[in-house]
Amino acid sequence: MHTYKPLRMFALIPLLFTVLLTACSGGNEASVAEETKKETREIKHAMGTTTIEGTPKRVVTLYQGATDTAVAFGIQPVGVVESWLEKPMYKYLREDLKEAEIVGLETQPNLEEIAKLNPDLIVASKLRHEEVYEKLSQIAPTVATDTVYEFKDTVQLMGKAMNQEEKAEKILADWDKRVSDFKTKIQKKLGDEWPMEVSILNFRADHARIYFDSFAGSILKEVGFTRPENQQSNDWGIKLTDKESITEMNADVFYIFMSDEKAVEKTYNEWTSHPLWKNLDAVKNDQVSRVDEVIWNMGGGIKAANLLLDDLYDRFELEQE
Repeated sequence: MHTYKPLRMFALIPLLFTVLLTACSGGNEASVAEETKKETREIKHAMGTTTIEGTPKRVVTLYQGATDTAVAFGIQPVGVVESWLEKPMYKYLREDLKEAEIVGLETQPNLEEIAKLNPDLIVASKLRHEEVYEKLSQIAPTVATDTVYEFKDTVQLMGKAMNQEEKAEKILADWDKRVSDFKTKIQKKLGDEWPMEVSILNFRADHARIYFDSFAGSILKEVGFTRPENQQSNDWGIKLTDKESITEMNADVFYIFMSDEKAVEKTYNEWTSHPLWKNLDAVKNDQVSRVDEVIWNMGGGIKAANLLLDDLYDRFELEQE
């Protein structure tokens, strides 16, 4: 009898294996089908609606704020456009972009180079890429923001497109917490002197600018600064070509960004030595600051926004949490 029992057990093994295989196969098929259905998303954006399946792994970013934001999500894009300054990539992002390929300029991305990277997501902006959007979409699913400096919109859109909405919510919640902390501390420190009116100034080789609705402008507004009455427009700002218009700059505090080119420095020195400049409130109260042009104007993403806020904490000698 003992010689037959093992044979019977052995004879049952193929049948048992078939049952298990069928059960597992059916479960996996259902799981895969459910996961595919779950991860097929319709993403609405500035250029329409884009269908994205799964979680993108090979992302190409076509404006500076999108590159900055990808890094904030812990993702290294396979392709990025060249930076405006500190070429080919901004210094504060270089360590996180060691493997990224340059795919042309923000205003003129190289479609062939993008295609070579075989991306599964392209992040663009309507402002820069409306004319090539259809061609980009033929390469890979492409989503676009309206502008290049609304950093919260970029975080939200990329969170949806990259299947990382929870991470996007956390990034923005952390930002809101920091803004609230800054507002509480600066109000406590300055008292009746807060809020302060601010002018964001930029000097060029042949003119000066006041920025209104801009990357830095939106952040300063969010943390509580106000703009002078003559700067309440929703336009990007104004160009000043005549030194007689220096009075348009007047505010309690100036933040100035500019390049280090000799022609720009010459313009700056000429304008700031003019008698009208010396009568401005910020000048008389020693509230004129030169700031980093990349962080305050060019970065355009959530990491740059946090670095700008770091700068404000330092300038007002406020302790960060």
